[in-house]
Amino acid sequence: MSDTTSSQKLIVPAFGGLYAASPFFEAVLRFVVGFWLVPHGAQKLFGLFGGGGIEGTAGFFAQIGLQPAVLLATLAGLGEFFGGLFLAIGLLTRPAALVAAFVLLVATLSVHIGNGFFMASGGFEYASLWFFAALYFVFKGGNEYSVDAKLGRAF
Repeated sequence: MSDTTSSQKLIVPAFGGLYAASPFFEAVLRFVVGFWLVPHGAQKLFGLFGGGGIEGTAGFFAQIGLQPAVLLATLAGLGEFFGGLFLAIGLLTRPAALVAAFVLLVATLSVHIGNGFFMASGGFEYASLWFFAALYFVFKGGNEYSVDAKLGRAF
């Protein structure tokens, strides 16, 4: 077991195996961040999982002042569904993460910020956490466990 990772000397050399596994678990995190968005997009686009579909989502958007509501509901649904799917598999990772982060930022600022911090009261805690998780992949991109890597491209 190595007591270094890249150019850093490890404080606890016994953890070298854990550090070596970080690319795999980074891919797991990317998958979770992306795939957890897909059902939210399905709610908005198709009315699945108790969602309102485009019509119901547009009604909610109009109620909170997001206009043009139908267009924005469609874009939010597409962003969550396809942005999440692409992020999960690591295809066009950075653009997909940017779309996901943008949708989550809009949700944070337009829906949750006025409810305080805590998730239990509809606050911004949860949505902003997912925003920052998606934002991480805007800067990091996919890794060797991504479709981008299999294509030999970094996006």
